[in-house]
Amino acid sequence: MKRLIAVAAAAALALTGCSLEQAAAGGDTVRVVVGYQSKTINTVTAGTLLRAKGYLEQRLRQITDAGGARYEVEWQDYDTGAPITAQMVAEKIDIGSMGDYPLLINGSRTQANERSRTDFVSVTGYNPRGALNMVVVPPDSRATTLADLRGQKISASVGSAGHGTLVQALTRAGIDPGTGVEVLNQQPQVGASALESGQVAALSQFVAWPGLLVFQDKAELLYDGAELNVPTFHGVVARQDYTERHPEVLDAFLQAQLDATESLRGEPLAAAEIVADGSGLPQEVVYLYNGPGGTSFDTTLKPSLIAAFKDNVRYLKSIGDFAELDIDGFVDDAALRKAFAERGGTSYDAALADNANATIGSGNEVWVDGQQRTRPAADPTELLRVVKQARAQGDTVRTAYVLDAELGTRWFADESVWLRDGDRYLPFTTEAAAQRYRAAHPGAVPVSYDQAVQEVRA
Repeated sequence: MKRLIAVAAAAALALTGCSLEQAAAGGDTVRVVVGYQSKTINTVTAGTLLRAKGYLEQRLRQITDAGGARYEVEWQDYDTGAPITAQMVAEKIDIGSMGDYPLLINGSRTQANERSRTDFVSVTGYNPRGALNMVVVPPDSRATTLADLRGQKISASVGSAGHGTLVQALTRAGIDPGTGVEVLNQQPQVGASALESGQVAALSQFVAWPGLLVFQDKAELLYDGAELNVPTFHGVVARQDYTERHPEVLDAFLQAQLDATESLRGEPLAAAEIVADGSGLPQEVVYLYNGPGGTSFDTTLKPSLIAAFKDNVRYLKSIGDFAELDIDGFVDDAALRKAFAERGGTSYDAALADNANATIGSGNEVWVDGQQRTRPAADPTELLRVVKQARAQGDTVRTAYVLDAELGTRWFADESVWLRDGDRYLPFTTEAAAQRYRAAHPGAVPVSYDQAVQEVRA
């Protein structure tokens, strides 16, 4: 009955030449509702940064100024992708951004209704090895590997990218994700509280939660998702019914996302400040992921990402009901190709083939308090020298970032596990990674971060 009423209402509006969005916004104004996650750092070019910079409103205003309709943008902020999908199923969100596993669930759950059916239209950011998701434990935990969590309670948002990584990682470790551990389905902030209070032994989440908890000294990193060596990413979905009626809105959104992507790549530290203000996260944590060597911000739907996307389906099926989804039909880069062509410059195909992280700067860098620019370092050993010099000059190091010696993950220098191997100093995100290196290089010696800074040769 509700469906019949909705159809009748739409038909009545059509006779007046007014769309549902125009009726909701009032008169000739077209309304677009965007669902985003302010604290999910890899979606900022389609969310927090995009909203703060006003790029979408600017692009839509250009249409209005050229004689087109007026537009009203409503931004809705959520903690995870699941409620965004629920709102898209209910036809209350038109464009949304979320992680890879939630994107699959979105496509699966919206496909039953023509008015809610979505297309996967662009990527926001990705990591080629999977470092966007991690497992953390309390600072006093005795666990050094995932195997140590057997039989324990682990907090995760079921169906999220962080949960997907946990399922794959446990499987590789020979632990049945369904029976070997007890997964508590919790929102990130609830899981963080559970970890801090000792209610769970570990938390598996997507960015920026692992980095935030480690930065706050509330957790230590146990498992780096990059060990899976499987790409992880976040992206944008749009309701077909909406974009077929308002293709100019999708085009404006993708153009605005490209604007935000270029802005972040060119001025990552400034972008981190904007995102920190908009999300409430510490700027040091935002810059961990948004800085050079962190997330690759790239809108293109790369074959490597889509291949990983398809492989994720079997893990989703292992944790619950998942309606079959035609992924090749769900992934649609036509609108993004059009947006690239309209801009000129780099072609879509050239960008698609480029796998380099385009964010300007060095992955190894020192951020001195009170300075608006970071000090780059050629490698981790050089970074220690920069820190040593800064301390000798009386400067306060706000934070320093290094690239993990094994996996390339960008991480906090003072939270890394350090080894000295001859004249070189090597950082690792986890104790397990450092032990793997020592097994192959028995001459390597463990050192603390402060010890490494003190003894490194100028």
